[in-house]
Amino acid sequence: MQADTATLTLRALRRIMRATEIGSRQLAAATGLTPSQLLVLREIDARDAATPGAVAQALHFSQATITTIVDRLVALNYVQRQRSERDKRQFHLSILPDGVKALDDAPDPLQMTFTDRFGRLQAWEQAMILASVERLALLMDAQNIDAAPLLDSGLIDRSEPA
Repeated sequence: MQADTATLTLRALRRIMRATEIGSRQLAAATGLTPSQLLVLREIDARDAATPGAVAQALHFSQATITTIVDRLVALNYVQRQRSERDKRQFHLSILPDGVKALDDAPDPLQMTFTDRFGRLQAWEQAMILASVERLALLMDAQNIDAAPLLDSGLIDRSEPA
């Protein structure tokens, strides 16, 4: 019985990993973006004159990760950087028309669907799922791996979709 439960659990984990891969491929095909790039683009679009620091804080990414992702978005002509008039050390980020089009073309990311559905669960059920997933991370020796709150595989700040 225990081996059957382990096998069923591994299958469920594999389905989650595959769903993540499929979602990333759909996003890449529609926009050429990685999930983390899309998140950053959405965060910039949602703010008026966003700063890299504010985007990093909102998404729980490091400043260095945001810099790498923004460099890619600038190269794609999706975002522009402008020096602050008041503080020349600071930059403001704003979305460009190509970035707006990419957002319009982007499929609904898997993590947005997850977050919406997860938010509709009862608090006890959310806590149970969190405890179970944290326990899985321990069982797989993954508890100390740095991970952003992002359903994606591979490096967060990679420049190309997987």
